[in-house]
Amino acid sequence: MSDKKPIQTVASHIAWECPYYRVRQDAIRLENGNDGVYNVVELPDSVFIVPMLPDKQLVLIRNYRHTLGQWVWEVPAGSIKPEQSPTQAALAELREEVGGSSESLQFITRASTMNGIGTNYAHFFLAHDVQLTHPHHEDTEFMTRHIFPIDTVFDMIHHGKMNDVSSMTALFLAQPFLKR
Repeated sequence: MSDKKPIQTVASHIAWECPYYRVRQDAIRLENGNDGVYNVVELPDSVFIVPMLPDKQLVLIRNYRHTLGQWVWEVPAGSIKPEQSPTQAALAELREEVGGSSESLQFITRASTMNGIGTNYAHFFLAHDVQLTHPHHEDTEFMTRHIFPIDTVFDMIHHGKMNDVSSMTALFLAQPFLKR
């Protein structure tokens, strides 16, 4: 197995950007000598947190997603700011989105979320013994906090009531640690 890259970047420029992400356009050369263009979405890494209360219930958010034009069930999540570590970002998102705090944040894994079109890696966490106070949503966030038994959350997934793949991934990755 070779580590040789079959695609070489000849030149790059930012084709479009906003405060949340940007699109980089690469002029590329394939190993057969042909030239082409590849667009890459540059997006900061993110965190996804499964909040578990001391009584072993889970906290989900019902979040309005303008991109889909609908309300969706999710775990707390967000982008990692340049000055934050993944752990700091996870604790901040837990506090902001559900008003939660945890002294026991368990890192589960890091995985690429959009390897065909973008640079984002997600860091998945399980927050044990979450204590709840008041959330501090951003102006663009429209969400409500809900508490469910573990089995109910997985029933929601299996019956198509949750459609956010990153939240489902976080829950499935956390599942082996939920009933201990």
